[in-house]
Parts: sequence; C-alpha cells; structure tokens
Amino acid sequence: SGDDKAVPRNILEQIVWDKEVEVSQRKAKKPLKSVVESSEHAPPARDFIGALTAAHRRNGVPALIAEVKKASPSRGVLRENFNPVEIAQAYEKNGAACLSILTDEKHFQGSFENLETVRNSGVQCPLLCKEFVIDIWQIYYARSKGADAILLIAAVLPDLDMKYMLRICKNLGMTALIEVHDEKELDRVLRIDGVELIGINNRSLETFVVDTSNTRMLMEKRGDIIKEKGILVVGESGLFTPDDVAYVHSAGVSAVLVGESLIKEEDPGRAIAGLFGKELLKVGAL
Repeated sequence: SGDDKAVPRNILEQIVWDKEVEVSQRKAKKPLKSVVESSEHAPPARDFIGALTAAHRRNGVPALIAEVKKASPSRGVLRENFNPVEIAQAYEKNGAACLSILTDEKHFQGSFENLETVRNSGVQCPLLCKEFVIDIWQIYYARSKGADAILLIAAVLPDLDMKYMLRICKNLGMTALIEVHDEKELDRVLRIDGVELIGINNRSLETFVVDTSNTRMLMEKRGDIIKEKGILVVGESGLFTPDDVAYVHSAGVSAVLVGESLIKEEDPGRAIAGLFGKELLKVGAL
C-alpha cells in the first residue's frame, strides 16, 4: 500500500506502542535515577507468593488475586461507580489473598495513583502492579508506589529482558508474575532461572478470545517441569463460576487472578463467595 504508516496487528501491539510513548514521556519528566531513589524509600515489599501459598492451604481452593479494574479494551467500562479503595477493602474483607491493581490509563482506565491510594489505605494484602512492562523504569516506579509484585508478559518481552527484569525484581524484593498464553511462551519462561510465579492467561492477547482449556492443556504438557522447579501457577481469564475455578484447580493451578467476574457485580466483595461456591477465610483465620 502507498501508506507506509505501520498499523498495529492486534490489541496487544496497540497497547505496547502506546506504552512506549507514555513511558518515554514519563521518563522525560522523572528520570530513572530519581525513580530508583524513590523506590529505595518505599516500605519493604510484602511476600506475594507467601500470601498465595498460605491462602491456598487455608481454603483448599486456589488463592485469589482479585483485580481492581475499571475497564478493558475488549469489554469497555466494567464499572461506572469505581472506587479503588472501597473495592480493595471489600476484596480483602472477603478473603482475597492478594490484589491486582491496573495501572494502564489509556486502555484500562487505571493509574499508578490507584496503586498508591490502595497501598496507603490500610489494605494489608500484597499488591500486584498490573502493567504492560517494557522498560525497567516501570518496575522501579511501581515499587516506589508500593507494589509488591509486577506483571511481566512473555508475549511482549524478549528472554534477555525478562532475565534482566527478574533480577531487578529480586533486588527490590518484588515478585514477578510472568504471564504466558501458549506452549512456546511457557517453554521460553521455563528455561529462565529464578522464575517462581507463572500466570497462564486463557485469553489470547491477539484476539482476546478466552478458552479455559488452555490452562489444562499447558499443565498437562509441562506440569511435571513446573512442579519440579517449585513454580506456583496462576490461572487467568475466563473464570466466572465455582466449576471454572475447580477446573483450573484440578489442572494444577494454586491461584487464580479474577477481575471482570467480580468487578461487574453490585458488591464485588460478596461476589467472591459466589465465584468459589463458599466463603473464603481471611488471613489470621484458623
């Protein structure tokens, strides 16, 4: 075609292109050096994996990472009256082990302010910064805003970047949740040393179509290696009922990340019992 302007092939590519512009603008205002400094003054990171393991043991169902999310590119606005702190507190009260806070503004109507506000609200749950990470700047920035864990997406990052970013997370005491959505990505991640937490996304990031059997298929193929390495697996996307949760649990998943099916309910906290078919015990409950 005569038009040489590149066009994104899919939603993920569009998000990443927009993210590159956003990050370079943010870096211009706040250079890496100053963000690294801020990260050193943040309170120590909480134990994200420890919280998941304890909740799984406590409840006998996958630990819940409940997502604070206003909108998504595929579904639009999920919740009109969106109060991140209220939602976070309701999730915690109803047994969520950890929280995931969307920080992407353009496509998810999230923000780092939401992350910081939730962190300062007295919520004790460890927090995952749900961001499209393309630059180490974002990791330090997330830590400075109180994140205990951060998402790294295999579809976005070359192996070398993942290794480097993993090392930075370790230095900061943070957990990296590395997300894969097919066998090729899973194999790449399993070859990297020091991976402790893998998320299997049942949503294709190219087409945004969801298929929960993706988790079972990947766990059947690679479950032995995952077990051998002591990696904890999180099931992501397409989980709406106790049957869905039981299905990924039986596949070998010990945590689930759920946003949409909770956030769309009138009372997102109460929706947790509906998702699991029972009330979850909170931290400190026997």
